[in-house]
Amino acid sequence: MADYVQVVTTTDSEDKAATLARSIVEARLGACVQVVPIRSFYVWDGAAQDDPEWQLQIKTAAGRTDAVIEHIKTNHDYDVPEVIVTPITAGNDAYLKWIDEETQAS
Repeated sequence: MADYVQVVTTTDSEDKAATLARSIVEARLGACVQVVPIRSFYVWDGAAQDDPEWQLQIKTAAGRTDAVIEHIKTNHDYDVPEVIVTPITAGNDAYLKWIDEETQAS
C-alpha cells in the first residue's frame, strides 16, 4: 500500500470548494488541496447533466484517508459526493515528507 494518496471530490461552486478545502487543511487532513474548475457530464435522476464544477485534489498521508472521506461526507452538500482515492506511488521525497508533517494529527 502507498504511504500517500490523492483524494478527489467535486462541488458545484467555487465558494463551497474553497470552504471545504480550507476545512480539510485546517483539520490537518490534507497537506494541500488544489481547486480546479472543470465541466462535468453525468446522468442524475435519469437525465443527462452538463454542469460546471470545482474539483478538489487533496494530497494526504494514506493513514488519513478514512478521516478525509468522512470529513467530505459530513461537510458536503451533494447527496452522493464523488470521493475517489488514488495512491501516490512516487514523488519528490521532500514534498512527501512535507505531506507527513502537515497531516500529523494534533
